[in-house]
Amino acid sequence: MTDKLQVLIRVDLDCAKTLVATQGHVTSKSVRGLYDVMKRANSLTAGMTLELDMTRARARIEPDALEELRTCSRSHHLPAHVHPLQSDYRLSILTPGIAAPLGAMTTEAA
Repeated sequence: MTDKLQVLIRVDLDCAKTLVATQGHVTSKSVRGLYDVMKRANSLTAGMTLELDMTRARARIEPDALEELRTCSRSHHLPAHVHPLQSDYRLSILTPGIAAPLGAMTTEAA
């Protein structure tokens, strides 16, 4: 398993959803690169829900990084230093379930 963050983007036009799937270690440092990917995906698919799937990160998500992403989901914006224009983001986050059975996941949506 690698510490390097890998990202896959899928666009579902029928469901008006863009999936950003991550694999690897999500840290407070690597989340900054993830913001850039999310910003680009949102600009290409404006108005669609942006779903951040971190279930393949396998609990290798640093709490600080997850809290930053949850803040974005609640505020519907990326941090101002990443996106000064503060466009709206309809962001939902899929994370591995901490207390859930193996293979289960939790969904967070704002």
